[in-house]
Amino acid sequence: MRRIAISVAASSLALPLAACGVLNSSGSSAEETPAKGNDITVGVLMPEKTNTRYAEFDYPIIKSTVSELTSGKGKSEYANASGDAKIQDGQMQKMIDSKVDVILLDAVDSHLILPMVKKAKAAGIPVIAYDRLAEGPIDAYISFDNELVGEVQGRSLVEALGGNVDTSDKIVMINGSPTDPNAGQFKAGALSELQGKVTISESYDTKAWSPEVAQASMTKAIDKLGKGNIAAVYSANDAMAGGAIKALQAAGVTTMPPITGQDAELSAVQRILTGEQYMSVYKPYPDEAEAAAKAAVSLIQGHDIEFDSLTRDTVDSPTNKKIPAQLVSVVALTKDNIKSTVVADGIYKVSDICTTKFKSACAAQGLK
Repeated sequence: MRRIAISVAASSLALPLAACGVLNSSGSSAEETPAKGNDITVGVLMPEKTNTRYAEFDYPIIKSTVSELTSGKGKSEYANASGDAKIQDGQMQKMIDSKVDVILLDAVDSHLILPMVKKAKAAGIPVIAYDRLAEGPIDAYISFDNELVGEVQGRSLVEALGGNVDTSDKIVMINGSPTDPNAGQFKAGALSELQGKVTISESYDTKAWSPEVAQASMTKAIDKLGKGNIAAVYSANDAMAGGAIKALQAAGVTTMPPITGQDAELSAVQRILTGEQYMSVYKPYPDEAEAAAKAAVSLIQGHDIEFDSLTRDTVDSPTNKKIPAQLVSVVALTKDNIKSTVVADGIYKVSDICTTKFKSACAAQGLK
């Protein structure tokens, strides 16, 4: 994968967003003849419900952007597979049968979905891989820079350990689902920052990104290493970080080691405020979702110039090469930048975060 080049000060870990493509940045499409008008239907397939972002952020933003770009005439159809690849196959088949104009696909299993991608292609329905790169004849890929996500997580752990970082420090890795290609990229990015600086004592892949499986894995690690011998925990996302924290609490740990996460879930933001979780990776969902909606509408309306401006990078999948892509950058979320990230971007209101239980922690960070 050719990844977007980003310059960043290592001490800050706050990485600037890659610029979203501007629809008219490469010229005007006024003289083009659209393949479709504004009366279009965009199918949106999301993978699971453990992570709340899909229903709370991604789809509402995609839906509103499609409507805005089509003067209120464009529609969106939504389905979530609840982590089941067979269910997603059925949902995608239903969208093919109902002849949606384009499908935004966040695959449960990037490999098993391949036949359905081929079916859509045969039916003349473009498929844009969203967030996770699916196999098959994908027309475009809109996601975050996933290796960078892992790098930010790994670098955060090293920074949290400070001057005491040592190769004898024992790190437990709670990685994502082996069926999600993003999980492997997160892991690779993290290892690029951790290897040679700490010892990866235990590493677990987590089926379906399950917090319960993550909790069980963390319990195994505690039993093997001892609760006082774990310097830090790499968790690939926030839901699993919550499971790891439960395991540590059950073992009697009162002061948590540095623990990473991803997705900036509300519960994780609150844990970061209280010090239970060290950091999360904030992935600006509006940027990703808006870019996907713009790419979908531009693609099916025949606006090649706009589509090209949105997908200036390329990626390779196991089955296809040089897939047009846009990779949005990310930000390391710590207690110090909650106000300037998730609050400033309208993801959460201060009142959402600063409930009664978290009033004092919020006050300490100037969240009012």
